[in-house]
Amino acid sequence: MGNRLSKIATRTGDDGTTGLGDGSRVSKDDARIAAIGDVDELNSCIGVLLYEPMPSDVRDALTQIQNDLFDLGGELSIPGHSMIQNSHLARLDAWLAEYNATLPPLKEFILPGGSRAAALAHVARTVCRRAERAIVALGRAESAGVHEVPRRYVNRLSDLLFILARIANRADGRADVTWKR
Repeated sequence: MGNRLSKIATRTGDDGTTGLGDGSRVSKDDARIAAIGDVDELNSCIGVLLYEPMPSDVRDALTQIQNDLFDLGGELSIPGHSMIQNSHLARLDAWLAEYNATLPPLKEFILPGGSRAAALAHVARTVCRRAERAIVALGRAESAGVHEVPRRYVNRLSDLLFILARIANRADGRADVTWKR
């Protein structure tokens, strides 16, 4: 990367546009930029979550996910480009199966909360769902759209974040907060 990012304030976006990875410029309220922004926000939420105490294997998984999300942002920034692969989905599926197997079955809906880490995982989950909606909207709005795998990735990731919230509560010695009718 060299000195590629040595100048952060370029002023090129002062006109309300931003550059994509292919060199083209689009409006900052473009569907592609909205999807990139939601993925970036999700990555930031996970960064905050990583400051909480948690099992080391969960920390390692979230760190890998942060790198995947950076790749996803890169894929979204270059129309037609592909970086998120089926191998990324397979890794999420393995984590989903592994972590869910350690949890008791749900008998009621649960509310976001319990431990701070669980609450932050739920915030990340809801931001992930928003990113998913933005990626779906981008797919409808543009012919270059997005590949199928990134959409599937964020769908599965939101499920994993739900499970990791439950794991975080268990790691903190807390039960899930159940919905009261």
